[in-house]
Amino acid sequence: MKKIDRAIIIVLDSAGVGETPDAREYGDLGSNTFGHIASSTGGINLPNMEKLGLGNLTEIKGVEKTANNCGGKSLGAYGKAREASKGKDTTTGHWEIAGIINETPFPTYPNGFSKEVLDELEKRTGRKILCNMPYSGTKVLDDYGVEQKETGAWIVYTSADPVLQIAAHEEDIPLSELYKACETA
Repeated sequence: MKKIDRAIIIVLDSAGVGETPDAREYGDLGSNTFGHIASSTGGINLPNMEKLGLGNLTEIKGVEKTANNCGGKSLGAYGKAREASKGKDTTTGHWEIAGIINETPFPTYPNGFSKEVLDELEKRTGRKILCNMPYSGTKVLDDYGVEQKETGAWIVYTSADPVLQIAAHEEDIPLSELYKACETA
C-alpha cells in the first residue's frame, strides 16, 4: 500500500448528513441539511463531492452513491463524525478535529445576553442595541434592518453557537467602527 504523507480535511460547517444519537438533547431530531435541501429543491448537483463519496453518507437527491470506502470508485475516504465533546457548536467541532475534547459545553444564550453585558456594550460603543435574541443572520437583517438604519443602533443577536453577533448597515456605520464594536464585545 502506498504511504500517504498528508491529508486534506474538508469541513462543511452546518452541512449535516443526518442526526447523531444525541440529537434529542439539542433539539435536532430529524436533522439532515443536505438531504432536506436536496429534497426541497428537486435535487442538487455536487459532482466533485459525489466523487469523494458524499452520497454514501445519507440519501441526497441528485447525488449518487459511489462504491464502498475500500477501493470502489469513490476518490476519497468519507465518513460521518460524532463529537466526543459536550456541545454542538462549530468551535467545539473544530477543536475536536485538532484533538481537544471539551467536557463542558460552551454556554449558549437562548434568551439573549444579560442586561449587564448589553449596558456595558452600549456604554463603550456609544450606540443603543436592538434585538438581543437568537436569530438567523439573514432574518435578523430583514426584521431589524430598517430600524437599525433609522436609529443607528447595533443589531445584537446570537444563534445556537456560543456567540454574540453584531450587525449594522456599513453605509451608515463605517466597517472600522463595526470591527471596533466587535473587539469591544
